[in-house]
Amino acid sequence: MTTTLYTSDHEWLAIDGDVATVGITDYAQSQLGDVVFVELPKLGRVLKKAEAAAVVESVKAASDVYAPVSGEVLETNPELASEPALVNSDAQGNAWFFKIKMADKSELGGLMDEAAYKAHTA
Repeated sequence: MTTTLYTSDHEWLAIDGDVATVGITDYAQSQLGDVVFVELPKLGRVLKKAEAAAVVESVKAASDVYAPVSGEVLETNPELASEPALVNSDAQGNAWFFKIKMADKSELGGLMDEAAYKAHTA
């Protein structure tokens, strides 16, 4: 079963075992506007929790996407290089940014469930 959690920086992570798929929330993409470029982390990169992992650029601004947990980047989403606007149309689905093998599941403790995240963005 996959569990989805959220950060206060508007990243989501879908957890399946010790692998988390990471992207930005629908709220974040709506604040950014039209996404024109996405820079993803390199495969094999070891990230620390809260470290800038990726960049998303829109017509308004560029924003960092932070690692919600520490771990190693296992996979990145190749579709985002050719179709960054996918972030606007499917932010919490096919527009995931990267998959990370979590180093320490206890880091999940400070993250929000969907109800808490909705209250955070209200």
